[in-house]
Amino acid sequence: MKKFVMAAVGGTLAGVVATTQIAGPLLAQETGQENVYEQLDLFGDIFERIRSQYVEDVDTSELIEAAIDGMLTSLDPHSSYLSQDDAAAMRVQTRGEFGGLGIEVTQEEGFVKVVSPMDGTPADEAGMLAGDFITHVDGESLLGLTLDDAVGKMRGPVGAEIVITVVREGEGEPFDVSIIRDTIELQAVRARTQGDTVVLRVTTFNDKTTPNLTEKLAEEVEALGGMDNVNGFVVDLRNNPGGLLTQAIRVSDAFLEEGEIVSTRGRNPEEGDRFNATPGDLAQGKPIVVLINGGSASASEIVAGALQDHRRAIVVGTKSFGKGSVQTIMPLQGEGAMRLTTARYYTPSGRSIQALGVSPDIVVEQPRRQPNEDEQDEPARAGRSEADLRGSLNNDSLTEDEIRQIEEDRDRAEASAELREDDYQLAYAIDILKGLSALGSKE
Repeated sequence: MKKFVMAAVGGTLAGVVATTQIAGPLLAQETGQENVYEQLDLFGDIFERIRSQYVEDVDTSELIEAAIDGMLTSLDPHSSYLSQDDAAAMRVQTRGEFGGLGIEVTQEEGFVKVVSPMDGTPADEAGMLAGDFITHVDGESLLGLTLDDAVGKMRGPVGAEIVITVVREGEGEPFDVSIIRDTIELQAVRARTQGDTVVLRVTTFNDKTTPNLTEKLAEEVEALGGMDNVNGFVVDLRNNPGGLLTQAIRVSDAFLEEGEIVSTRGRNPEEGDRFNATPGDLAQGKPIVVLINGGSASASEIVAGALQDHRRAIVVGTKSFGKGSVQTIMPLQGEGAMRLTTARYYTPSGRSIQALGVSPDIVVEQPRRQPNEDEQDEPARAGRSEADLRGSLNNDSLTEDEIRQIEEDRDRAEASAELREDDYQLAYAIDILKGLSALGSKE
């Protein structure tokens, strides 16, 4: 009280300003609390009326869970309530094994949209594509359901059949797809060599991703006879729906010596985090091409954005999905959990990819496979050359070793041509590495 009087004596104007500064926030705070209490009373009134007057008996716990989920899903497509079963399923999924179709979905304007099918899963084998819309499950419409409820409709016993109705761009009518549910055991990383290139296919970001990446990379390099025989690496993130932020950071760190990988910024600036690379590059400075497409989301975009901003990799393909938000799983009483969007993430250059995606350095569309209807009508015509002509002269300027080398180069070129027919984007990425390797050998 004494301090208040002294401030007032100091001047009328100062006293008015001080009073405004103190009373204003208090009044607003009280008014805000009253509004919250009124809304909670309204909720309680509606709940009680539903419980007592609805045409059928309702499960009150389910009603409350639905209200909680509705509150969360009204925020953004990625916030939701996880029941005890859903929370347990998510914990299993991050460990790399779960039951289901093998498909990552999101919700867009009330419709269930496929982010990407996972490699080698029932959904992938059934021909599901990124960008497909799922409208019905076993003839039952998904319109109006929350994303978790829609996903719940697609879950079921391993070995059971499910029929989903799909709307696909370019198709005139919706069509049904029959899928047999299975236990999904994800191989986080698959690797192979294509000529002198190591191709690393990263399908998801779970607890196994970084260890698998390190192991597979070392095996393929050894198979080629050491790093000196490797012309570069392709990191294939196409149709990778993302996963754990920690794994995205570690995978990026695997190819970066220093610098920022990603930063996250929440509601309060002081709560932001910044993650930096540590010394050590698994690729030992060899060139890298990262492949992305519209099914590359979240953690995939963190990796692509970090390597792109540091000019450590050339990003090839089409624009990524554009999920630039971070969700935190918060345990709740009763073994349930809350998935809440708590931050946006930013690439090292400070750009947010939320709703924009990562734009590739080189845009390369994957051509749609078209049936070659006229293939049987055309006679098989192999390319003819001088060597095919009867009585042609031999080339006496080459040794047997040189001739053998030419034949090996020709075989590699034919293999590249076959790959281009099978996977144009991957073939393009490998051609880039071949070009970079050729330029490096001339220096």
